[in-house]
Amino acid sequence: MLADITFPPSEEYRTGTQHEPLTFYMEALVESTRLDLLLGYFSSSAIRVLALGFAKFISNGGRARLIINHILSQPDKEALLVGTSGGIAPNAFSTKDFQSLRQALDSYGHHFFSCLAWLIATERVQIRAIRPKHGRGIAHYKSGILGDGRDKVKFRGSCNFTASGLLENLEELEIRTSWGANPTVFSSYEDEYERLFGGTADHAELIPFADIEAVILRDYGGKDLDELLTAEQQLIAQQAKQVRNKTHQKAVQRILQKIETYLASPRFPYESGPRLYQQEAYQNWLENDCKGIFAMATGTGKTITSLNCVLNESAKTGTYQVVILVPTTVLVEQWTGECRRFNFRKVIAVSGKSVEWPAQLGSITTQLSFGVATSFVIIATYRSFTNSQFQTYFKRLPTTTVLVADEAHNIASPSVAKLLDGIHLQKRIGLSATPKRIYDPEGSEKMEAFFADKEPYTYSFPMERAIDEGILCPYYYYPKIVSLTQEEMVAYAEISAKLAKLYARAKGDEKASASVEMLLMQRKRIIHKAQNKLTTFEKILSDIMTRHGRIDYTLVYAPEGYYADSEIDEEAFAELSDENRIIDFYANIIRRVSPTTTLTQYTSDSADKDLTLKQFEQGQINALLSMKCLDEGVDIPRTEQAIFCSSTGNPRQFIQRRGRILRQHPAKSFAYIYDMVVIPRTDPNSFTFQLEQRLVQKELERVVHFAFMAQNKYEATEVFREVCNSYGLNLDTIHKELSA
Repeated sequence: MLADITFPPSEEYRTGTQHEPLTFYMEALVESTRLDLLLGYFSSSAIRVLALGFAKFISNGGRARLIINHILSQPDKEALLVGTSGGIAPNAFSTKDFQSLRQALDSYGHHFFSCLAWLIATERVQIRAIRPKHGRGIAHYKSGILGDGRDKVKFRGSCNFTASGLLENLEELEIRTSWGANPTVFSSYEDEYERLFGGTADHAELIPFADIEAVILRDYGGKDLDELLTAEQQLIAQQAKQVRNKTHQKAVQRILQKIETYLASPRFPYESGPRLYQQEAYQNWLENDCKGIFAMATGTGKTITSLNCVLNESAKTGTYQVVILVPTTVLVEQWTGECRRFNFRKVIAVSGKSVEWPAQLGSITTQLSFGVATSFVIIATYRSFTNSQFQTYFKRLPTTTVLVADEAHNIASPSVAKLLDGIHLQKRIGLSATPKRIYDPEGSEKMEAFFADKEPYTYSFPMERAIDEGILCPYYYYPKIVSLTQEEMVAYAEISAKLAKLYARAKGDEKASASVEMLLMQRKRIIHKAQNKLTTFEKILSDIMTRHGRIDYTLVYAPEGYYADSEIDEEAFAELSDENRIIDFYANIIRRVSPTTTLTQYTSDSADKDLTLKQFEQGQINALLSMKCLDEGVDIPRTEQAIFCSSTGNPRQFIQRRGRILRQHPAKSFAYIYDMVVIPRTDPNSFTFQLEQRLVQKELERVVHFAFMAQNKYEATEVFREVCNSYGLNLDTIHKELSA
């Protein structure tokens, strides 16, 4: 903060004394987030001289406003025009990457002027050129204000904001601090500055950047205009002189120490800071004694929300200590990347792929045993968490360590649940888009008890809100009804008849209950492998080709398993191997409809999964076929189209899949979801009708989840008018029941 700087008691800086003007600029910039300069001559070479402080100023989130006269060097004028033309990419430089930013500002070559243009384009530096309204003079101000959000320092001096002015000339500077001066000293100056910057001052006018006089230096005669462009070799020689003063050297060392601390400290990865809902989630978590479940729709930033909690807790102690549990090794890698973006440097990955973690955990627990305040992030799969060796180290961690459970329903799985009573960590966060364990109310109760939470949970962020607020992408939903073939319907009806007879006595009869489970699996298999899905899939691909002209950024959730020889048309798929994997049939249909489409399969045994996702993101792979592998946690925001050829009745699966697809991407305005819904045709007078009605309602629950938030809700629901009439069902009623 500015108030932490030891300013000279006289509030004056002079070249050649203990307090150099250059020292003031450098020290004050490092502590500030606002700079308003009212200048005469300006040269970007001054930014190079102050690269150390200026890069930190920008990394603080700082923004500078400059009012200058109408004379610039040719490179500065060109950088200014490029920066205001709208042709600069907003992510050309990272304001959080201090080192690369400083390197750019310190180079004074092409890269330097690109950086300057970027600073202008992103309004990090806003420049206004002025000249007197009457007469032929020039603006020749030399003053400004630096601020840190709380305190301000006003300065007025003799030096131009040029390399020569900062390094070579004999200059003086007078300052006033907001905590030591009359407030009117600042208010009157700031009012005048706003009038000049806004072009409403009586005595000065703004001029278009195109009218700026560009001066090209031809010789070095010591004139004022010579300051506007400093040759690189001269500047290098001059920069060597900037450390001639011992006080300045000490100031530079203090600044370097502050920057080193900054570079080593955790921080929020986005300059804008956490969103309001992420701050609210943290406050709710605190109020629930640092325990709770964040029931947040896939794609709303559960990871960042939980790491923001860790960041806030680390600010209290100066160390970060967290254990993160995830379902898969892919998620271990994703969480590692997110933690590094928060500048959590000591990250230990614990999974079957890592052999180093025992030594790393041993080192941490040893330091902790000697009372050393040690930071760490431990990211482990649930499977590794149950490992006895891991548990030995885990039990030695401080009780104040934060425990984050991603896809938190996994914490109530049998192998993990038996360890819950022995977990000593008191700060707990559960993350899930769908916290409830379907078909396992007992497990759900254990999970909720562990996190000391229950519905509506410590923090909830539903998908509908996420779409409304633009956090997730809006989408169109195209459900396709699939009928069973005559042979499939006969087999299906036979199983249904057996089920209807067994249901009545299944509750109290273990043998009957086991038979019911077996028959349900057989019936599900018929739905799963329905032959007409292949025909429907081909029609969907043709629709995509008609609507978009090509098949790209497309994700296909294919059924698992194999076809029996009797279940396939060998002539239609003669080119396939004897393996008869269902996913291969879907891949073959894509090749048939669009031979130019590049595709690959993303399955549990796929190699180079990260490379596959990267190639999909970059458009080198147009279509990705998956079997359940992309259900939990994997980020694929570039997906524009998804085809669900296989969905269970488990809401977790299809809700998570939808969340994967709705993640925002700069090149994506909408997502398109195609969903195959298998509806058996049953006689309303059949004694199995009520049984089939329940199954159809279960399928329609998925339809309601998807259709009622889609851009084309009425078109999507109209597809099921006849089905609803046949089975005596109503989509609005189902929606109300689900909402309740």
